Amino acid sequence: MAIVALGYGAVAVNMSAGNDSMALKAAARDLTSGLRYVRSQAMISHTQTTLDFNLNRNSYSLTGQNKRYEIPETIDVTIKTAKDELHDGIAHLRFFPDGSSIGGRITLEKNQLSQEININWLTGQVTLQD
Repeated sequence: MAIVALGYGAVAVNMSAGNDSMALKAAARDLTSGLRYVRSQAMISHTQTTLDFNLNRNSYSLTGQNKRYEIPETIDVTIKTAKDELHDGIAHLRFFPDGSSIGGRITLEKNQLSQEININWLTGQVTLQD
């Protein structure tokens, strides 16, 4: 019986780590998609667009949309971008009509797992790395 109990305990721990990983990857993929969408909108509309990330609420919104997207509170978000783009806990990740960007790096962490999103300032290319 003790061996069976240990086996179930090991499975539960592995499932918990798997859920953390899945939640983190899903949040990173969604945020990456939002950034790519904002970049494409800047190029299509020939205007500046932003993804505005509220660091206090772990949420973000996209230029031209009223919807607010939530990232679970259990995921820590760190954003590195130009100092001028940070105001009152809001990080403005800006894209320009030529596809370029203000640039930056977003790190999402949960427990000991992390995902990193890089925004190239010159090309505006958004890449997701484990």
